[in-house]
Amino acid sequence: MLDIIQNLASQTGFATLDWKNYIMILVAFFFMYLAIAKGFEPLLLVPISFGMFLVNMFPSIIQEGGLLHYFYKLDEWSILPSLIFLGVGAMTDFGPLIAYPPSFILGAAAQFGIYGAYFLAIALGFTGKEAAAISIIGGADGPTSIFLAGKLGMGDTLLGPIAVAAYSYMSLVPVIQPPFMKLFTTQKERRIKMPAPRKVTKLEKILFPVVVTLVVVMILPTTAPLVGMLMLGNLFRESGVVKQLTETASNALMYIVVILLGTSVGATTSAEAFLQVTTLKIVVLGLVAFCLGTATGVLFGKLMCFVTKGKVNPLIGSAGVSAVPMAARVSQKVASEYDPTNFLLMNAMGPNVAGVIGTAVAAGTFMAIFNVH
Repeated sequence: MLDIIQNLASQTGFATLDWKNYIMILVAFFFMYLAIAKGFEPLLLVPISFGMFLVNMFPSIIQEGGLLHYFYKLDEWSILPSLIFLGVGAMTDFGPLIAYPPSFILGAAAQFGIYGAYFLAIALGFTGKEAAAISIIGGADGPTSIFLAGKLGMGDTLLGPIAVAAYSYMSLVPVIQPPFMKLFTTQKERRIKMPAPRKVTKLEKILFPVVVTLVVVMILPTTAPLVGMLMLGNLFRESGVVKQLTETASNALMYIVVILLGTSVGATTSAEAFLQVTTLKIVVLGLVAFCLGTATGVLFGKLMCFVTKGKVNPLIGSAGVSAVPMAARVSQKVASEYDPTNFLLMNAMGPNVAGVIGTAVAAGTFMAIFNVH
């Protein structure tokens, strides 16, 4: 009987965990607090934080044979990120982008943060592939970060810190972006009112996903999994003939994928893998990339404001990062602080959805550079 008791005692968490695990459990509780008490991206942070909580109490859950190991394999094989893009496409109205094509410029401008962070990561001693996987955090696009990290072979080393950093910055968009938006704009510019985007025809909306897929994938075939799924979901939505598929992709399937992806991403943050100097570098580089992307988006917005003689509010440039639709909502919120009657949301949605395409193109570019398919 004594042997049985000693055996059971030796297998409890109190006997097997060390101080690093307890630190990560506290970090998990912090993310839960942000999600539940503050409402920061709860659909993402609740499963991520609970996966983090689980793996640091029971590390075997992510090892081969453990439940979350099989969830994680779907991340590593790029299946879950691609399905997320399918759902995003089914939920997204590309009308504002179609109505104002120059929004593509702002979506592209916000990707400068990615390329800037890439060279900074190289300077800090990361390899080319590692730098590419880290820098994509600047797009504030969790699925794309996971997709690229998996494709570049970072699954066993950097995927966990990269994914957590990307989703953390996505959830903190309302906190991080406004200071940069105010720093680079004047009060007069923030008060600029833009006319509502023109009404886009049904034919334009149907042709858009087909044309974008044709152009982007022909130029960069490596973008096919992300851009293809994004545009397929949007074609479901705009065709109007497959309402069941649209509803499934944007609701039931989307939520199932978020549960699997969130818990598996959280489970990659075991104390042994996460509490390293490299993780701190990734978190800092991701923040630099995101801040730089926000700044360049706003600065290009100022340039467009100058070229159009005051017809474009520079605040919409910050929405060029991929956090849909939160970044667009932040543009609206900051504008309304200076003029409650200023409604920028639909104008900001153009650069916002352009940023989703831009980040996918950036990921495809890195894959092409390193000859990864």
